[in-house]
Amino acid sequence: MLPCLHGRVCRASTSWARQLNTRASEVYTNSNAALRVDQAGELAANWIYRGQMAVLGGDPKVGPLIQDMWDQERHHLTVMDKLQMQHHIRPTILSDVAKAAGFGLGVATALMGKEAAMACTEAVETVIGEHYDDQLKELDSLSSSHPSITLLSDVIREFRDDELGHLHVAVGHHSQRAPAHALLSTMVGYGCKVAIEFCKKL
Repeated sequence: MLPCLHGRVCRASTSWARQLNTRASEVYTNSNAALRVDQAGELAANWIYRGQMAVLGGDPKVGPLIQDMWDQERHHLTVMDKLQMQHHIRPTILSDVAKAAGFGLGVATALMGKEAAMACTEAVETVIGEHYDDQLKELDSLSSSHPSITLLSDVIREFRDDELGHLHVAVGHHSQRAPAHALLSTMVGYGCKVAIEFCKKL
């Protein structure tokens, strides 16, 4: 009886150890991908606002508005850079692409007018808000036994709320009056989704 019980305990312990190792590996992989994508996203957002400010920075109405959102994105990027360094996670190899694409998108939409610039923000923040929601659902399932995941979840939740705030600001400043709003939103949103998938792997 006792040898049998001892064998069952050993097998259970071995199974638990395997599950723990698998869980640890899953946490490591998920947190790495999350930080890499989020840092790249904040980098691109900074360059979008940089591009918009290059065109609309002197506008007395939207200039200060864009600057305020850019200041928040700068804070987000600073936090993500620090987390990335602390956890020794390599940035995406597409960082330069993110900068160039972000700046180009910011300039192009700003040249189309104030409403188009706001439509760009609306489209980007819609995708980022959904992306952060998906991340939170995934990370929250791991957070109870991994404090670092809990911290990352708290950061992402705060940033998601900021991004959704930007979305509401954009809508409140007539983003949906932009020329070809539906087409512009679709194109920008699709581009963001493609970029997220690439940054997860690269």
